[in-house]
Amino acid sequence: MRVREDDIRRENGTVGLYSIVEKPDYAVIAPIDGDRIHLVEQYRYPVSGRFWELPQGSWENVPQITPVDLARAELKEETGLTAERMTEVGHLFQAYGYSNQGFNIFLAKGLTHGEQDLDPEEIDLISQSFTFDEVKEMIESGSIKDATTLAVLGFLQIKGIISF
Repeated sequence: MRVREDDIRRENGTVGLYSIVEKPDYAVIAPIDGDRIHLVEQYRYPVSGRFWELPQGSWENVPQITPVDLARAELKEETGLTAERMTEVGHLFQAYGYSNQGFNIFLAKGLTHGEQDLDPEEIDLISQSFTFDEVKEMIESGSIKDATTLAVLGFLQIKGIISF
């Protein structure tokens, strides 16, 4: 991660300072198995709580990894799942008002179960599948608060890939 401040000149000619957080893009995976979708739950230190979300992550220490290889690796690491088909369905920005970070959205199908390979900071991560009706209830109850997960679920619904 890098934080920088740029001196800027706005369209109206006034000058200012713009702070930007630079981070590499990450992958978000929607692992769908029939009428079920796999989510993970883990403790998130910045918000002092555990919440459900789609598997996601980046590998800052391997900057040359392709988005699809990153998605496959994150899926396996967090859920133990491998996908016969991994399809990139879009790209969104995390928060382009202050960061250049975005995320590639992948649909994982043809899932095979295996063992998780968790990083040390993910040691308490739980993986579980839910029906779409259960996911809708989790959103309504506040068990899912991750903006990326909510954006991806909405994106997939608009594209007709999933339905609540």
